[in-house]
Amino acid sequence: MKKLIQTLKNIWSIDDLKSKIVVTLSLIFVYRFGTYIVLPGIDPNQLGALSSAKTGALGLIDAFSGGAFSQASILALGIMPYISASIFMQLMTILIPQMQKVQKEGASGQKKINQWTRYLTVIVTFVQAYAYVTYLKGLGEAVIESFSAYFWLTTPIVLTAGTLFVMWLGEKITDKGLGNGTSLIIMVGILARLPRSFKQEWDAKSASGAGGILIFVIEIAVLVAIIMGLIILIQGVRKVPVNYAKQIVGNRQFGGARQFLPLKVNSAGVMPIIFAQAIMFLPTIFANFETGKGIAKVFSDPRDYVHMIIYAVIVIGFTFLYTALIFNPKQIADDLKRNNGFIPGVKPGQPTADYIGAVMDKITLPGAFLLAIVGILPGFAQRLGITQGFASFFGGTSLLIMVGVILDSLQQIETQLLMRQYDGLMKSGRIQGRQSSSSVSNAVI
Repeated sequence: MKKLIQTLKNIWSIDDLKSKIVVTLSLIFVYRFGTYIVLPGIDPNQLGALSSAKTGALGLIDAFSGGAFSQASILALGIMPYISASIFMQLMTILIPQMQKVQKEGASGQKKINQWTRYLTVIVTFVQAYAYVTYLKGLGEAVIESFSAYFWLTTPIVLTAGTLFVMWLGEKITDKGLGNGTSLIIMVGILARLPRSFKQEWDAKSASGAGGILIFVIEIAVLVAIIMGLIILIQGVRKVPVNYAKQIVGNRQFGGARQFLPLKVNSAGVMPIIFAQAIMFLPTIFANFETGKGIAKVFSDPRDYVHMIIYAVIVIGFTFLYTALIFNPKQIADDLKRNNGFIPGVKPGQPTADYIGAVMDKITLPGAFLLAIVGILPGFAQRLGITQGFASFFGGTSLLIMVGVILDSLQQIETQLLMRQYDGLMKSGRIQGRQSSSSVSNAVI
């Protein structure tokens, strides 16, 4: 406890870090306040019909928006249209040579891609907004009758403005706050559901007597074990030994030390699961959020075995695709060669690039399968009798984003402490977050 208090004092004594924390908390408060502002033309007393939005695929949309979807808020679509547009633009930079040239232009090229992403976000939001309007109109008395004629026009505009506002908040948190603004916004929305989901699960199990309470304790223990395993997956690395040639300049010797090249088991981070979730959302959106029949039912029900198989295949495939996008063995080999570094037993240049690529492929395969297992765990949890809200914390997008973003934020704070000669947050070693290139905010901003 004494160590914790001293660490908090050290954090608060750094003006720059204190300012970032205050800005981050203030902008998050503004976001959470906005999730409770109801759309014009909606009767707040009739929102009970939106309870169906808390299950299946709609439940995940509601989780990403921090409950705004089921509350018919002006921020109901949240940040998801921005993420979907960003994923599409990243894929286009792989598939279209002209986009690759723009991306290689440096800061100016990245600025152009970011601007195109914003324009695409507006289009995606309008499409999703009209689907949401159709969904709300189908609920009967939720829309005020006297405002019904204007509802089709005003709601898409308000929802689009809300998504752009959330996007702006995320960028400001990244620039002025602790970083990873989009990730933090999603994480806050997910955490906002935890107390209610915890209580629902407790009520469901306590109703069964002592046996139900014992099952609840076992569930908590399993959840802790899953979180620990997920931390290992996020932080797991394969250390490739690297030697640096000795250089003698005057009376001083440079190099000659042995270091390691850390290759992460899960270099793609949370992006494969987010991409898979976005793909699984598409049938639901095209069905105007009607998830009770047809292919939309399969794609929206995490308990369905077909859903699990499709979801797992998409996660595994996109893990390899995204890893290939963000990880360049050729560039690493060239950097080692320029710095007189080499891997023992491997020739510099192309052989080094081939070796690093082969090692990366070997560790990416188990990482991709473990990531797919994490993605489908909530479906198995629901099949075992856990309530839908609490089951979402047993894996999938919610848990992976939550754990990854918390690790990233702690790493940012620890870096600030170490830069100013303070002790870190842990005695056993430094906290390692996800690679910056694989976090949600860096991937979509």
